[in-house]
Amino acid sequence: MERRTIGAGALDVGAIGLGCMPMSWAYTGSRQRGEESLRTVHSALDAGVSLLDTADMYGPFTNELLVGRVLRERRADAFVSTKCGLLVGEQHIVANGRPGYVKRACDASLRRLQTDVIDLYQLHRADPEVPVEETWGAMAELVTAGKVRALGLCAVGARAGRRAGAALHDGTIRQLERVQQVFPVSAVEAELSVWSPEALDALLPWCRSRGVGFLAAMPLGNGYLTGTLTPGQGFEPDDVRARHPRFTSEMMAANQPVVAGLRRVAERHGPEVTPAQVALAWVLTRGRQVVPVPGAKRERWAVENARAASLELTAADLTEIAELPAAQGSWD
Repeated sequence: MERRTIGAGALDVGAIGLGCMPMSWAYTGSRQRGEESLRTVHSALDAGVSLLDTADMYGPFTNELLVGRVLRERRADAFVSTKCGLLVGEQHIVANGRPGYVKRACDASLRRLQTDVIDLYQLHRADPEVPVEETWGAMAELVTAGKVRALGLCAVGARAGRRAGAALHDGTIRQLERVQQVFPVSAVEAELSVWSPEALDALLPWCRSRGVGFLAAMPLGNGYLTGTLTPGQGFEPDDVRARHPRFTSEMMAANQPVVAGLRRVAERHGPEVTPAQVALAWVLTRGRQVVPVPGAKRERWAVENARAASLELTAADLTEIAELPAAQGSWD
């Protein structure tokens, strides 16, 4: 697989990563099987994927434990990215950016992941009660201590809560400007896909101009861009899409032209090429510092996603994708 670099430290990873969250959290709990997930991670590594993206809140904790079982055998093959800063309760999620907590969280992640060092440690969300510089300073101390190689920041997720008239990623960029004064940012993780391209406006240019890597989260639109979801199919109650405005029957039907366009492009490249691979290949064309991180919990999907790294879209393909209708429906 093609290799790409993240940040000024030139951290080397496969061009496509693996989002491990669906194996333990947020999607269709009845289909989450530990042994199958282990095979999925191993197959992804075999296919050239190296970046494994997890977080302590996924599960919570169980996703790191699962990844740790693989790292125990194949640490040299993997680039480990995990996150801190969010606590999961029975009915709520809260931020905790207190320096002492961040250091304890890192030690706990190291134990679960069965590794001596985390390649990329990301702040999942800033704590509104703690200056982000204090949280970031504690994370920088982890680098000095040799527990972490590089630091990253996840984009602010609250669209509805942003300032009036502000662009989607203005809040994230403000945070980045502040923490960059404390310790270098190596990577930013934010949503980027054919139907959610907002990061292209300001956030990705900010990263490009500063040599910061960009991890494209949800590059397959929470599974919609794979073309395998049927409008009206319904989702299990614990699946985040069951409460998602873009996954109502009406909105899924209204957005079928987006998937149809990806399928047309795929068909031109051969019967084995899928809409998901086209969607990932499109993300790869957004810049050499961009690494899509599609989530997967089955071997088949992880291997298919990895093969997208070798798909070269033509100028005509990119034009057709650019002319696809914008996604309909709220994303809040």
